[in-house]
Amino acid sequence: MDFLFNLNVQFYLAAYLLGGIPFGLILAKVFAGVNITDSGSGSIGATNVLRVVKETNPKLAKKLGAATLALDALKGIIVVLAAKYFEMSDSVQWMVAVLAVIGHCFSPYMWFEGGKGVATGMGVMAVMLPIPTAIALLVWGVAAKTIRISSLSSMLGLLALVIASFVLYPTMFHAPVLFIAFILFYKHIPNFVRLVKGEEKRVA
Repeated sequence: MDFLFNLNVQFYLAAYLLGGIPFGLILAKVFAGVNITDSGSGSIGATNVLRVVKETNPKLAKKLGAATLALDALKGIIVVLAAKYFEMSDSVQWMVAVLAVIGHCFSPYMWFEGGKGVATGMGVMAVMLPIPTAIALLVWGVAAKTIRISSLSSMLGLLALVIASFVLYPTMFHAPVLFIAFILFYKHIPNFVRLVKGEEKRVA
C-alpha cells in the first residue's frame, strides 16, 4: 500500500474520484425530485438534465442544466490546475486530465456508468490546450445554434479541437488528446445510432 503515498498516485485517484461525481444526477434528484438516469437518454449530463426536468419545470431545468454543465467542467479544471500548482510533469498533468474524464464517463459511484464526458473533457482541455478549446467552443456554439442537436454539435466541437491541436502544436505528444477524444466518441455511439434512425431529439 506504500504506492498510495506517492503524490502522482494521489493525484490520479483524486482525478478519477472527483471526475466521477455525478453532479447532474445529484442536482436533478435534490432540486427536481427526478432520476435522470431513468428518463430521456439516461445520461447524467447537462443536456439530459435540461430535457428531463423541462417536462415538469422549464425554468428550473435551465438553471439545473447550466449548473450541471459548470460543475462537470469545473471538476476537470480543478484537478488539472491542482496538478499545475504542484508543478507536476506534463505527463502527470495529462494523465490527471484523462482520469478525470474517465471518472465522469465510468463513475465509481454509479457502477462504472456515467455521462458523455463533453463538459469534463472541455474543462481539462481548457487548462491544457486553451486555444484549441476556444476554437472548439466556437464551433460547438455555432453548431448548437444552427443544428440544435447536442450530440452532433459536441462531436463537431471535438473534431475542431483535435484538428486545432495538431495544427497549432504539431510536435506535441497527442496520445492523451486522442484518447480523450476516443472516450467521448465511444460514449456518443448510441446518439449516432439514434441520429441515423432519425430519433435523436433536438434541444429546444
